Amino acid sequence: MVELVEYVNAVGLSPFAKWRSTLDAMTRARITVAFDRVERGNFSVAKGVGAGVSELRLDFGPGYRVYFGRDGETIVVLLGGGTKKRQQADIDAAQSLWQEYKRNKGKRV
Repeated sequence: MVELVEYVNAVGLSPFAKWRSTLDAMTRARITVAFDRVERGNFSVAKGVGAGVSELRLDFGPGYRVYFGRDGETIVVLLGGGTKKRQQADIDAAQSLWQEYKRNKGKRV
């Protein structure tokens, strides 16, 4: 089993939760279904986008994407989300958050 966790920055905010809160209930539900597959180890709709970040491609709506990093074999850190239209900007932001996560990982208590 894989554990999904949201990245929380130094001021206690989750970029993923902020993005998710902008979505309608049906879209949130469909993303939850995709996460259920990921939790069971099915990464078939994910691909690497560089710098340790992967993109979970969701084939509905405007082409939703969820960005994450893998911390070991069993932890997936949710970094953010977006759509195909803003894909490169969202990838850049996720890569920056992943680097921040890795820098600060050992400092958390």
